[in-house]
Amino acid sequence: MTPLIDAGLVNEANQHSAAHLQADYDHLGSVLARRGIEIDVLTEQARRFAVAVPSWGTGTGGTRFARFPSQGEPRNVFEKLQDCAVIQQLVRCTPRVSPHFPWDRVDDFKALRQHADELGLGFDAVNSNTFQDQPGQPLSYKYGSLSHTDPAVRAQAVAHNLQCMEWGQVLGASALTVWVGDGSNFPGQSHFQRQLERYLESTRAIYEALPDDWAMFLEHKMFEPAFYSTVIQDWGSSVLCAMELGDKARCLVDLGHHAPNVNIEMIVSRLIQFHKLAGFHFNDSKYGDDDLDSGSLHPYQQFLIFNELVDAEQRGQAGFDPAYMLDQSHNVTDPIESLMTSAQEVQRSYVKALLVDREALYAYQDSNDAMMATNTLKAAFNTDVDPILARARVLEGGAADPVAVYRASGYRQQVGKLRPSSGQSGSGIV
Repeated sequence: MTPLIDAGLVNEANQHSAAHLQADYDHLGSVLARRGIEIDVLTEQARRFAVAVPSWGTGTGGTRFARFPSQGEPRNVFEKLQDCAVIQQLVRCTPRVSPHFPWDRVDDFKALRQHADELGLGFDAVNSNTFQDQPGQPLSYKYGSLSHTDPAVRAQAVAHNLQCMEWGQVLGASALTVWVGDGSNFPGQSHFQRQLERYLESTRAIYEALPDDWAMFLEHKMFEPAFYSTVIQDWGSSVLCAMELGDKARCLVDLGHHAPNVNIEMIVSRLIQFHKLAGFHFNDSKYGDDDLDSGSLHPYQQFLIFNELVDAEQRGQAGFDPAYMLDQSHNVTDPIESLMTSAQEVQRSYVKALLVDREALYAYQDSNDAMMATNTLKAAFNTDVDPILARARVLEGGAADPVAVYRASGYRQQVGKLRPSSGQSGSGIV
């Protein structure tokens, strides 16, 4: 990979903090050794962990009311990949990018893949978009796409998903994520059962066209843009549809797409048990689908989710192969800083879940010792694993303190000169 931030700057910063990092690492190693845990083994596991970056996350987000552009925003997918490469250069756990079409459509997808290869990046699941009308689009999705009452609109939406798979194959992806904004805003507007039947008819056409080594990720969302009903509104509808379609159809869990106070970790366990967990869109939520930075509000919940994931991993659960990706809207922060921080927080939850004393936890569960069971989880969660994460980054050639190095590099200011902003505000999350 060609460094986008001077490697000398990264090395200098790492050397400056090396003594303190070593002291912290040694101390944590002795603490973990008393629990029978080898810190170097955890560090190796941290080095192997990966979470994909969303291409759209490199731009400034917004709300339904306004969007305020920031300096040096990427203007096309090639510049998005450049920013993603900076993230990977510093955190070393984000080697893949998830593209969104038609936002990231190009004339030459082979050239796009070559560009990614040169930056040391690969591609994760491709995402289709039938929740917006695009310039020159013959038919509108105003009243739905894959579940629309008009078969011509449904056919258009199916064709787009098939096109996304063709593009994804060129890029080396192996999964298609399907989310639709289909629903209704008024009681009586739609016939619930017929609407879902039309959705299943459309998704079957997509599913049957999947390449042999591809998977189809169904994403649910409780509300928005439709506010009375949504076709795939929760994990129940998602898993029922995935079961109808077949083994290659699985359920994607976005942490902001659930009703308030829903037990997401239990949902994750259920999907794992029935071999229907596709993976995650990691973010955080206060009120609804807020798309806040991962772990910014509910780090314990994120840890509890990873507790279920690590449990399945260590038990060798059949069919367990989740895809991890960030999905956030960065309205008031530098997107690169937010994505780097979130990647570290997701990695942190994974490493903390590795610390759980599984045998002790199982014993407390079997003996109905609620207090000791929950304290076993808290003992892992309350352990500061920063030295492990920093050591893993440094060993992989990244930065011990990614945000500090990024700011010292002046990267945002440099690309700001090359990517002039229109200076205009607009509505919408992207």
